[in-house]
Formats: sequence, structure tokens, C-alpha cells
Amino acid sequence: MYFFLANLSLLEIGYTCSVIPKMLQSLGWDRPILFFSLDFCGPCEIDHFFCDLPPLLALACGDTSQNEAAVFVVAVLCISSPFLLIISSYVRILIAVLMMPSPEGRHKALSTCSSHLLVVTLFYGSASITYLRPKASHSPGMDKFLALFYTAVTSMLNPIIYSLRNKEVKAALRRTLGLRKVLSRNR
Repeated sequence: MYFFLANLSLLEIGYTCSVIPKMLQSLGWDRPILFFSLDFCGPCEIDHFFCDLPPLLALACGDTSQNEAAVFVVAVLCISSPFLLIISSYVRILIAVLMMPSPEGRHKALSTCSSHLLVVTLFYGSASITYLRPKASHSPGMDKFLALFYTAVTSMLNPIIYSLRNKEVKAALRRTLGLRKVLSRNR
């Protein structure tokens, strides 16, 4: 499990450090950057948070089928393959956990793994929807939402999700939200 957590943390740090600054630069920059040597006609303004491939390909006026195929192949290799490896690892972990004799041990192991699996699913799920769905089903609003989700939201949720495993953090959250009073009244 710690191997997976370390791997996810390094991935998040690297991804966030490379995408977020570029996104912030693109938000404040008036010139779109040309990729793939495509010809662009009409408005050359990307309706997106940063210069991502699907909205960039939507602006191209030439044949983008080879570019779309390349994006699809890279997405399958870089998104689907690691996600399937992680899921297959979790299947093996689940089998081992279900064989544990102690119900408390099973509960603790499942709750620990579930937080990591939630983050992985949020990240890879939103990225998969963005890059693996057909071009006809792309919409600017949904593309922006998904891109924001897999670039920034999952990175911000990581500390929250993992810190909620800590008893002291849970107690502080309950105090902050006033849940301590509600819980003590019910007992």
C-alpha cells in the first residue's frame, strides 16, 4: 500500500508541477501555441483553462484524424494501462484482505485501500473520459470541467482524503463542524 501511496504522491507532484503553471500561464497569455503543425482557421482562441489537446484539435481546420489517433494511442498507453495495473493490484489486495481472519483487520485494510482507490479512480476516470471518448461527444463545458478535475481537484483532494484517515484530524473536523455536540447528544 505504501508503494502505491508513494507512487501516487510522486505522480501528483510531477503532474501538478508541470500542468498548473502552464495552465496559469495560458490563462494570462493572449497567444494560443501551435501543436502538431496544424492549420488553424477562424478564431484562434481556445475555450479552455489551458492549451489541452482536445480543444486545440477542435480549432484545426484540416484533417486531424492522424492527430486524434495519436492522442488516443498515447491515452491508452499512459492512462488506461496504469489504471488497469492498479485495479488488478487492488483485486489481489482485496482477495488477500478477504482471507484475513480478523474483521477489524479487514475493516482497517479496506478503509485504507478505499481512500487510495477513490483518488486513483477520480484521477484516471476523469482523464480517461477526456481523452478516450469520441470527438463528437466533446463539449467545451464538459472538457473544461474534466480537465480542471484531473489537473487540480484530485491534487487538492489528496491531502484531505488521506488526512481523514488520521483520528486527530477527524476529531478536529468534528469540532470545527460542531459534530461533537450532535454526536454526544445522540449517545
